[in-house]
Amino acid sequence: MNILIYCQHVVGIGHLCRMLEIIKALSDHKVTLILGGPPVDIAFPPHVRIVQLPGLMMDPEYTRMFPVDPGRSLEETRHRRKEILLDLVQDIRPDVLFVELYPFGRGGFHFELGPFLSAVRTSTHPPCPIVCSLRDILVEKKHQQEYEQRALDRLAPFDAVLVHGDPKVIPLDATFSRTLDIKIPVVYTGYICRRPKQGDREHIRKKLDLKSGEKLITVSAGGGSFGYRILEAAVTAHAVLQSSTIKMQVFTGPYLDEKKFTELTHLAAPGATVERFSDNFPAWLAAADLSISMGGYNTTMNVVAADTPALVFPYGHDREQGLRAEKLTRFTDLKTLTEQDLEPALLARKITGMMGRQNRMPEVQLDGAKQTAAFLINLRPTS
Repeated sequence: MNILIYCQHVVGIGHLCRMLEIIKALSDHKVTLILGGPPVDIAFPPHVRIVQLPGLMMDPEYTRMFPVDPGRSLEETRHRRKEILLDLVQDIRPDVLFVELYPFGRGGFHFELGPFLSAVRTSTHPPCPIVCSLRDILVEKKHQQEYEQRALDRLAPFDAVLVHGDPKVIPLDATFSRTLDIKIPVVYTGYICRRPKQGDREHIRKKLDLKSGEKLITVSAGGGSFGYRILEAAVTAHAVLQSSTIKMQVFTGPYLDEKKFTELTHLAAPGATVERFSDNFPAWLAAADLSISMGGYNTTMNVVAADTPALVFPYGHDREQGLRAEKLTRFTDLKTLTEQDLEPALLARKITGMMGRQNRMPEVQLDGAKQTAAFLINLRPTS
């Protein structure tokens, strides 16, 4: 089967990381992945062909779009991207097109996605099914009613919406009030996550030479663009604990400012190690007795899949991380942190209080990548 995927990262790479897990589950099929953001240091599987559009980014407030290549104008970049996308329709002739977030997001890319979807619909015979890939929570908009109507209008070329979540945790209508007005199937796939492998916990703990009774805390902040506050607080709280039996492994993310990375290494007390990232983060979560992190989709669901008690500090720019963390507290051993909780002595007490808690495997759907792949594979162009 020939599967075409459009994925546009603009600030972080969370959507792309989820898409990578879906692509891995499509290993028996030919996948063409269209990328439109800045270059990423990700190893893609051999069954994937990458088509890199001239890059576009947005500022962290999502108010301004600009080219990745400073030598190109925005108008030139947009024009060239449209050309490449329209040429791809004839070149690839996909059996299925899978589009990340749009039309529930990526509205700034309607200039290319509108014509692209229309071309896919009219130029493939029989018509190629088009499917939307949607995160569990949609970010609130300033003009919510107009946004929801626009999303519904732009769903016209689509055949299905796949929601990468579990409706008993967060149904789509919690953040999109007109879900019942969607006239195509809305399918919940379960959450997409990376699970640790059998033996990962023992391997990491042996590597660290952890003795019986010694504890391990993993601290992370996704890509690192916005996470310095929780990283600094966790490292400082660990120093306050002054415990030789509690080790801490910090992963800052690749995008943390170099100066701040250096500051963290200086703050780290004995028993705390600060690194940029791990190629096998789920293994570290499995080995940990506690995770401290922000509340992004990927990190949170990896923590849940590892069945590790967690303290989560949601990013406050919008409702997404806080809402997810709040809902998951019903299903897993996860507690949220406020800004006040990051005071070193208070955070140290919260860490100590979480250490004796028992893991409990959550009753949450966590096989989203597999279920998404199965849905796409079972689609066939309709005559």
